[in-house]
Amino acid sequence: MPAFKDILAARERVRNRVLKTPVLNSPRLDEWLGCRASLKCEQDQPTGAFKLRGASNAVARLEEAGVQGDLATHSSGNHGAALAWAARAAGRRAFVVMPENAVRSKVDAVRHFGGEVIFCAPGQAPREEGLAKQVALGRLPVPPYDHEDIIAGQGTAALELLEQVSGLKALVAPLGGGGLLAGCALAAKGIDEHIAVYGAEPAGAADTAASLAQGARVESWSPDTVADGLRALVGKLNFDVIRNQVTEVLLSDDEAIVAAMRAAFERADLRIEPSAAVALAVIRKHRDHFEGQSVGVLLTGGNIDLDRFPWLAPATPQAPGKAVEAHD
Repeated sequence: MPAFKDILAARERVRNRVLKTPVLNSPRLDEWLGCRASLKCEQDQPTGAFKLRGASNAVARLEEAGVQGDLATHSSGNHGAALAWAARAAGRRAFVVMPENAVRSKVDAVRHFGGEVIFCAPGQAPREEGLAKQVALGRLPVPPYDHEDIIAGQGTAALELLEQVSGLKALVAPLGGGGLLAGCALAAKGIDEHIAVYGAEPAGAADTAASLAQGARVESWSPDTVADGLRALVGKLNFDVIRNQVTEVLLSDDEAIVAAMRAAFERADLRIEPSAAVALAVIRKHRDHFEGQSVGVLLTGGNIDLDRFPWLAPATPQAPGKAVEAHD
């Protein structure tokens, strides 16, 4: 089980490998949400998502251990791009198993950063089977979320946020495989044991909520959500952290997620993907949990299928009411 000390160690490993992303505030978005939201903009990472943190920490750990070889993973896109980036920086290759219905821009990003894409059928089992085949070929597995090095690396995002903004009463992070939420919970509780930590999960991929309700991790789930980055089944290690460290998992339907994307774009000049917007969607839907509070929000990525959300495509001019940078 990873601990707070592992997140502190991960921060030192990735310090020169990832960006310290800004935290933004937007009064107009706060009005829509009903709270003061401090937005941690992980879409500003070189690969467009927070996943670079975990991938960089995992690769750094291999380097420390003197383990050579090419890498392999399965991914809906963001982790694959992150691993491709981290692998190339370390002089390695990355082989990424991706579902056939992956967002095309995310497939292109994996290839752009030097990764080789191997397609599989949609679903958790085909992804894991595809990764097992790559491992059988001698490639080193770097899982997308269910691994202590990934959890620790992702937790550095919350560690930064809580150092950039004081007095936060709650922290909200999107929830798919659970690596980010688990890492953020460990980081937050390591700094302030009283902070409330919430997972934001799509109603169409609510396997973690179901797992918590039944008291054990579900073994399979058929996700159906616009949030393509959150369709993975929650990891075993991640679930153990979540049920012990997370205050509550809150759900939002796809309609509200898309509305949150639009609100972020129109009110704060922020282009975020559905998997990031779910955090804003649950805050608005569950206003009673957050009303009037200072809330930290992990905006996890900005890698979008613009054919599906064409209103996000044009570059918008700076305008009154846009997000303003509050902290470096």
